[in-house]
Amino acid sequence: MKIKVIGGGPGGLYFSILLKKAIPSCEIDVYERNKADDSFGFGVVFSDETLSEFLSRDVQSYELIRSKFAYWDDLEVARDGEVVRISGNGFCGCSRKTLLQLLQQRCIEEGVQLHFEHNIDDLSQFADADYIIACDGINSPIRDARQEQFGTNIQLKSNRFVWLGSTRPLDAFTYFFRTTEHGTFVAHTYQYEQGMSTWIFECADQTWKNAGFEVGNEADTMAKLSEIFAEELQGHSLISNKSHWRQFPHVTNNQWHSGNIVLLGDAKATAHYSIGSGTKLAMECAIALADSIIEHKQDKAQAFEKYEQLRRSRVEMIQHAANVSLDWFEHMDRHMQHDFTPFAFGVMTRSKKVTFENLALRDDSFTEKVLTDFNCSIGNFKVKTPAAFTPFSLRDMQLKNRIVMSPMGQYAAEDGLVSNWHLVHYGARATGGVGLILTEMTAVSKKGRITLGCAGIWTEEQMLKWKKVVRYVHKYSKSKIGIQLGHSGRKGSVEVPSIGANIPLAKRGWDLISASPIAFTADMPIPREMTITDMNNVISEFVNATIFAEEAGFDMVELQAHHGFLLASFLSPLTNVRTDEFGGSIENRLKFPLQVFQAMREVFPENKPMSVRISASDWAENGVTEVEVVIIAEAFKNAGADIINVSTGNTVSYQKPQVGRMWQTPFSDLVRNTVHIPTITTGYIQNIDQINTLLLNARADLVALGRPLLLDPNFVRHAQAYEQFKPDDIPNQYVAGVSHLYPLQSAERNATESMKKALKPESHKK
Repeated sequence: MKIKVIGGGPGGLYFSILLKKAIPSCEIDVYERNKADDSFGFGVVFSDETLSEFLSRDVQSYELIRSKFAYWDDLEVARDGEVVRISGNGFCGCSRKTLLQLLQQRCIEEGVQLHFEHNIDDLSQFADADYIIACDGINSPIRDARQEQFGTNIQLKSNRFVWLGSTRPLDAFTYFFRTTEHGTFVAHTYQYEQGMSTWIFECADQTWKNAGFEVGNEADTMAKLSEIFAEELQGHSLISNKSHWRQFPHVTNNQWHSGNIVLLGDAKATAHYSIGSGTKLAMECAIALADSIIEHKQDKAQAFEKYEQLRRSRVEMIQHAANVSLDWFEHMDRHMQHDFTPFAFGVMTRSKKVTFENLALRDDSFTEKVLTDFNCSIGNFKVKTPAAFTPFSLRDMQLKNRIVMSPMGQYAAEDGLVSNWHLVHYGARATGGVGLILTEMTAVSKKGRITLGCAGIWTEEQMLKWKKVVRYVHKYSKSKIGIQLGHSGRKGSVEVPSIGANIPLAKRGWDLISASPIAFTADMPIPREMTITDMNNVISEFVNATIFAEEAGFDMVELQAHHGFLLASFLSPLTNVRTDEFGGSIENRLKFPLQVFQAMREVFPENKPMSVRISASDWAENGVTEVEVVIIAEAFKNAGADIINVSTGNTVSYQKPQVGRMWQTPFSDLVRNTVHIPTITTGYIQNIDQINTLLLNARADLVALGRPLLLDPNFVRHAQAYEQFKPDDIPNQYVAGVSHLYPLQSAERNATESMKKALKPESHKK
């Protein structure tokens, strides 16, 4: 078997070592365009977990690397002179040049042929090769020549960064943040060998321009950064090595192979340096590719299928986490407004992979300070109260905790009338301890329903049915309950979801209205573009529903302006193509939704809060922008909204959302910390640890749960027991259950934490 490896980076070299060890008879040639001792960049980073993998695969490589690395267990966050140290992290740094030399040595020992100063741009010379491994870097010529076959996509991210070195010794991986007149800078720093450390400087593009940097002017770059970070450098100089300012390229490929060519390393996929080393990712993929070829030999189809099976989902998860981390750094200026402790906690938890609990397992002194500072900042003198169970107020509405029941359609109403189903549904979550219940979208008119099973509040009879639910919640719990009022717009007159998604009603259907005559799907009817008369009628319907909501005793009203329904159809440029005063600019697109809200606010009691739920992204090209989202939230805030419920998507049927755990929280962060209004966040939030983490890093003020509450109306009670937090709102009839649930949850938590500690990779410190 003949293998040609194009690119002599760590991934290609390590792949060659592993394959040659397993199949000594195979011929492996590595072609590198640079000299053997060339290296660009300074150090690379590995975790204890990665080092454990190296140990199990090639002991000789592991021992060579381990003999040369600088190890640290601590991580520091420093901002303008304030510093906090967090222990228990377990990383090492190694010189990239040294790493390459060690892996080259291992290749030679195993019989791999190394060819330096060989720039390969014509693969026809390798016609007899069984496999061609393209690991020729981010700017891979092999991949770029076959972009269509690989389905290559490269997106340049907005921040600027430059890779430098310094002689300053460091005993911890350190993020140095520095406020300047130009904007915020951060230096990602770590020591990788005695007397040498890596310094990656990063800033927003506008900050870079404000400071007058030039892409390739290394002398000017070092002079300016040395001045900005003079205190952090402590008199040590910066060192360059072709250190030009760049923007990070996010590389993905729909297919990792074409013919007998397979991608490896940065040619295949990149992950932002803020969550670890691209070298780590390349070497882990090298292991998987070697394993796949070892198993399937010359059966390329099977080998490539196995390779993607082993690594595709893992790589995409890492890339997603890296993009979330990258997004945090792209908005550093927004985060710098926070006090230092929550800021540092935000740095540590930015990618959502790290949470309050696993930080506590590493360094509980840090998490205790984070929690104490949070409680003190809100005037809660029970300083160990978990963030989720701290009180929160909106006008005169006092919430016992910060967990919200998200609006979830039950599709169980008849003629808009809620029933005993709804009484039990909402009542159970109230006695289960939810701080705030938000009802399913409740239609303000008969034609405002989505389905025939939707709840309504356009008649007095419907109001009285809701009043029964509200009275139960208030009588038997300390929960508050708000009603979400909405109009389906172009998404109405369809069957209930249990029959199918977006299936138009064959009978008993109704005409649809929207901002513009654009159908939601090809199978749905085209709505009529609203006239001024239509708008006035809809405003009257929302006002009537708001008055009924007050009569029913609701504590809060939320306006539905999300997910592409009627009011949301005005806000998005994808669904509003009007040419009158209600179309075009975001200020025009806002006019009608604002008119509705203002009319509702005028008739709802001043002491009661109102919320607006918006979609902060359409997840589609040319949709609502980040700037427009800020304008929308600001406008509703100025109109009297007390909190913004931040959702995303469902504006158009062809959306492509990036779904993952806590996936919508960056949008809540944007609104909360730019507009300075409280927010509710939602989106695949599954447990109390995630809720506490989001609240403590100031991404939201309230956290809404949907599906977790469907099959577990006592989610909050289980979470309180898990945290050993004893509230004062457990119904008397259920208090006896505390003696069972609390010890059980405590034992289960202790067992889980013990398992996590046992599974933590062993330290590789020499």
